[in-house]
Amino acid sequence: MFKKRLLFSLMAVLLVLSGCAGFQTGKENEVAAEADAEGKVVVDFWTFWGSEIRRPVIEKIVEDFNKSQDEIVVKHTFVPWGDIWTKELAAIAAGDPPDVVINDINATALRGQKKQAMNLSEFLEKDDISARFYPELWEATLYEGDSYGIPFNTDTRILYYNKDAFEEVGLNPEQPPKTWDELKEYAAKLDKKNGDTYERLGFYPLFGVNYDVWMLNGSGHNFVSPEGEVQIDTETNLETLNWLLEWKNHYGENVVNSVKSQIDSQQANPFFTGKLAMFVNTPTFYTQIRDYAPDLNFGVAMLPEKEEGSGHTSWGGGFVAEIPEGSSHPEEAWEFIKHLTDKEAQEYWAVKNYDNVANTEAAEAAAKSPDMPEKDQVVYQTAVDNMQNTLLTPFPLAAPDFPTLLNPEIDNVLLGKKTPEQALKDAQAAVEQLVEENKSK
Repeated sequence: MFKKRLLFSLMAVLLVLSGCAGFQTGKENEVAAEADAEGKVVVDFWTFWGSEIRRPVIEKIVEDFNKSQDEIVVKHTFVPWGDIWTKELAAIAAGDPPDVVINDINATALRGQKKQAMNLSEFLEKDDISARFYPELWEATLYEGDSYGIPFNTDTRILYYNKDAFEEVGLNPEQPPKTWDELKEYAAKLDKKNGDTYERLGFYPLFGVNYDVWMLNGSGHNFVSPEGEVQIDTETNLETLNWLLEWKNHYGENVVNSVKSQIDSQQANPFFTGKLAMFVNTPTFYTQIRDYAPDLNFGVAMLPEKEEGSGHTSWGGGFVAEIPEGSSHPEEAWEFIKHLTDKEAQEYWAVKNYDNVANTEAAEAAAKSPDMPEKDQVVYQTAVDNMQNTLLTPFPLAAPDFPTLLNPEIDNVLLGKKTPEQALKDAQAAVEQLVEENKSK
């Protein structure tokens, strides 16, 4: 498995490097930036993109900016995923933060409130770049009306389905399920058993995503509103939780756990081998299909809606470029952020990484890029189209850590320790109490 993954990774790197003559990576790039910094302002840019795929791409964007002008040199600093934000907070506290950092979009307002990220209003008054981005992403960066981070990339959730399996059971491979009822109907037809053993599962909603995506899909809103209204114990959420339990009871815990262990191994994902007919994941899951199951005949579609007319709501996250509070060079950092989130850099990132970007013009251009094969374009265009259905769930300032109270209650339901009614009631009460405690601080 590892040899195969390494081979594809190396091939991808060679493809990237072949289009970037004279390109330097890693330590060489850092040394080159420092050597070129004499008489210029050095902007320290932190990311967690250190892989052999993403690091060359971000460093090419940095290199292009450095060559575009003669006053600023950006130095890319890679900090591992598990360390970057704790180190950033420590650096802010010590008065020596980076100048730009890539950070989680859903906590942007929270960092603004805590004065960990810089208020960008003074820059946006001169250079209002807000129109570049999907409105949902821009809204997530705001605290009390001001932005504290500029959207960089994002994601969404879509339905993948096996067209050959559809044809095998008499389903139209060009007509994926559009509602939850159709999803269950299709899955029943696609289930294939040999005695008591499933040779193929039609669908299981908690493979690839968690319960919250389906509750968002059903209700169209977050569990806690920006104003602090708790919306957990609702009729829609109860219906959704019962719906999830029906799926679990249909297949049984042993079957679910067995298939999930295969999904977690990535290369052995049963969707690749036809043992799982439908699967929800991010658009970037396509790169795994491309690498591990290139001959798979599949289609992609929006998430089915709870009922006709309720909306194909999906969930997304993403990352922003921020200027940490206390940056030594905020003006120069802003100039780099404008470059980082402009069409050219964003389209380059999208095409090379097969990643959803925040810049709408760049996203549309990437979906039609001649550098993307036709099948890549089809999936990417679906992802772009699905952004109109995609909601983010910014941490509500009244209860940013509410999932620590909600998640265990849902687990209790799935483990058979509580009824859905009791779990939602208990979660509602616990989060309401959290909101009240936070208001009194």
